[in-house]
Amino acid sequence: MVNTTQIKDGWSFTKVPEHGTNEKEEWIKCSVPTDVHTELIKAKKIKHPYKDLNEWDVQWIPLADWQFKTTFKVTDSQLSEQCVDLVFEGLDTYCDITVNGRKVGSTDNMFIGHRFAVKDLLKAGNNELVLDFESPKRAALREEHDNGGPMTFSNGFSERIYSRKAQYHWGWDWGPTIICVGPWLPVSLESYSYRIADVHISSDLEGPDFKTATLKATTKLADDSAPLNGHKLVYTLKERDGHKVVEQATLGVDEKVDWKFGKGEIEGWYPRNYGAQTLYELETALIDRTGNAVASKTSRVAFRHAVVVQDPLEGQEGTSFLFEVNGIRIFCGGSNWIPADNFLTQISPERYRAWIELMVKGNQNMLRVWGGGIYESQALYSACDELGVLVWQDFMFGCALYPSYPKINASIKREAESVVTRLRDHPSVVIFAGNNEDYQVAESEGVMDYNDNSGDYMHSKFPARHIYEILLPEVVERLSNIHYHRSSPYGGKNTTDPTVGDIHQWNVWHGTQNPWTEWDILSGRFVSEFGMQGYPDIRTVQEWTDDKSQLFPQSRIAVQHNKATGFERRLELYLMENYRHAFDMESYVYYTQVMQAECISAAYRLWRREWRGHGREYVAGALVWQLNDCWPCVSWAICDYNLRPKPCFFAVARELATYTVGIARKMVHDNPGGKDPFASGKIHEEIQLWGCNSSLKPKRATLRLVSFDLQGGEVDSRDIKVDLAPNSSIEIWKGDVPGQVVRRNEGSAPKAIVVQARLIDDKGAVLARYSSWPEPFKYLTFPDPSLKIQIKGDEVTLSCSKPMKSLVFDVESGDECHWSDQTIDLFPGDPQVITAKGLNGRKIKVRHLGDGSA
Repeated sequence: MVNTTQIKDGWSFTKVPEHGTNEKEEWIKCSVPTDVHTELIKAKKIKHPYKDLNEWDVQWIPLADWQFKTTFKVTDSQLSEQCVDLVFEGLDTYCDITVNGRKVGSTDNMFIGHRFAVKDLLKAGNNELVLDFESPKRAALREEHDNGGPMTFSNGFSERIYSRKAQYHWGWDWGPTIICVGPWLPVSLESYSYRIADVHISSDLEGPDFKTATLKATTKLADDSAPLNGHKLVYTLKERDGHKVVEQATLGVDEKVDWKFGKGEIEGWYPRNYGAQTLYELETALIDRTGNAVASKTSRVAFRHAVVVQDPLEGQEGTSFLFEVNGIRIFCGGSNWIPADNFLTQISPERYRAWIELMVKGNQNMLRVWGGGIYESQALYSACDELGVLVWQDFMFGCALYPSYPKINASIKREAESVVTRLRDHPSVVIFAGNNEDYQVAESEGVMDYNDNSGDYMHSKFPARHIYEILLPEVVERLSNIHYHRSSPYGGKNTTDPTVGDIHQWNVWHGTQNPWTEWDILSGRFVSEFGMQGYPDIRTVQEWTDDKSQLFPQSRIAVQHNKATGFERRLELYLMENYRHAFDMESYVYYTQVMQAECISAAYRLWRREWRGHGREYVAGALVWQLNDCWPCVSWAICDYNLRPKPCFFAVARELATYTVGIARKMVHDNPGGKDPFASGKIHEEIQLWGCNSSLKPKRATLRLVSFDLQGGEVDSRDIKVDLAPNSSIEIWKGDVPGQVVRRNEGSAPKAIVVQARLIDDKGAVLARYSSWPEPFKYLTFPDPSLKIQIKGDEVTLSCSKPMKSLVFDVESGDECHWSDQTIDLFPGDPQVITAKGLNGRKIKVRHLGDGSA
């Protein structure tokens, strides 16, 4: 069997003195995996770059060379095996490896694991291992200089595109410039005579009802294994509790397994809310002639059939872009994922799990692993498998015209083979996309010719087409049955075509800076990016600095913690258009947060309306940019660096619940001149109501529609019987806003009529709520709502006498609570109950529009 010993402890590292200087080596003890920044922080050699302006004081680190060394023991027993290998799961990035004074290899790709045969270099007892890391900045600049020079890019620095290293380390519009270096994944010594290098599993659900299953498996032994002599392979499929499902011994190691399972023999894997997340394990053992296992490998197995459906649609041009799993078409509501820290060694498996659990709490069912970070830890994909979250996986290319030449292509091919092999057994992974926004960059530079299908792209003005259209799809098809998509976004006439493929919709915030009320005309078949910034939790803001005089939105330190170009203009554009707001830090946090919540929830609400049933899936998914942060900052994230959900998180959760109700409010001008002030006619307000049901069964409910004059009281109430069709939206009602005046011209202001809709089941339980308010909110004058708060343990009951908008809760002092809901609208006659875990008898602080702060 393979004997694995982690080489974790006893390491030390130093900055290599620059040639011609009087620098002295200073060795600092450490353990591996790690990175230079983290160890220097621990040793108090640098201040933490996440605080104050300290980021700029650590830019010397990636300009230096660094050396790590350790000694490790090797036993006679290990040396008696056929093979002894040093295994590096990840080295960041340019590294020479030396064992007992002899160089054994070099690395230049952070994403690839490396294995070196070192038996002939080892001795019983202590052995020395030295890792010499070259400056990643200088190495990347050299690659750029030697292979064509700078090419078009956005974010970071031009040399990043020549380096197979996490691109966000060079800085992004939400992250700092912290270019890490070091052994970022485990290092181990493996001794063996036989080793299973790979088990290629292909599993599927089949049949008209997806109740039958197949599993095929082939095994590859390491090339340097000892000679075979009557060995055989035994494959055992087990349930997660260890119960054996089936076992088969092959006649020889080259024989394939081909199992078929009838109805009831195997359970399928389904996305959350559509069935169980049933997982199995396939144990593959190499058995010698005496019946002893001499090598083994355990692989995750799940049975599911996943396809991307791109079919013509009824009544609209273009094609769908939707995910179908086991015959079920899924509306994908979820988030984009960036690395959860700039220091990747600091993300524990528990932290990965907590992020995915938070997603599930927010009713999300898809995560897009963005192409400027890393191929993530197994912990993230395993959590998605176990919790039923679908994964859209980008390859690691982002926002640039990447080079393509033989040396880097060979590295990329090895990278792709490694990644696809590692991820293909995860049922959550349903798509590989070639890159993030690179075709969009090519279009903006005028170098993308969609009429050129020659396949000869390496010497074109967009050389990376060779990578995305030839290299990557070949690897994905050869090694998996997962769908390959050339880019995100991609499809149709160009990357902004809303009728084919996916789009990134940035005409709110970036681009034309449309109002968020226009999300319905900014739709696409699958919107894989869109967003709005919002401040993080006030506690996260306070962690930026110990200088309390800097805790205001325009401070130098506050600006340091927002990397988006023009963020102040954009935030204020949307704030001033929609809200009266204050500028003290706590108020700025509140107003940007509720603005983000209004904006992003409107997108989900309006796009989910367009999931209208089979053949009419006009919008099949929406993935907000972004779920998380890599450091404490202001960004588009809906949860901050410390896993603290912003109010937007809760607003999105409501829009992605199984049952929802939506309202759109439109001004209708009944005159030939439209908005011509000299034309006679009428202006009235119309509302449109719809409901959504993501379950696979119809749902009968009552829609209670109540209208309130904000300054008066209730002006209308009506009940509408509703049958919500399964897995689709339905239109429910359209008409004038009850109680609203009809105006003759824009000189007369409309009444402030607020309309609340509640979906109520046959037992009187509220399935969903939504309220439509006159916008912009800055025109509204809010009366005293007579808010009442009753607390019983962790249960908080809220009631009021007048409609209230955007309630956000906190405690007066101390650690935060964990709230079940935030940014809620509250109405007379409809008390709401939320929970506040960790309240512990403390008083609740409430912010809401019209609370007197602005």
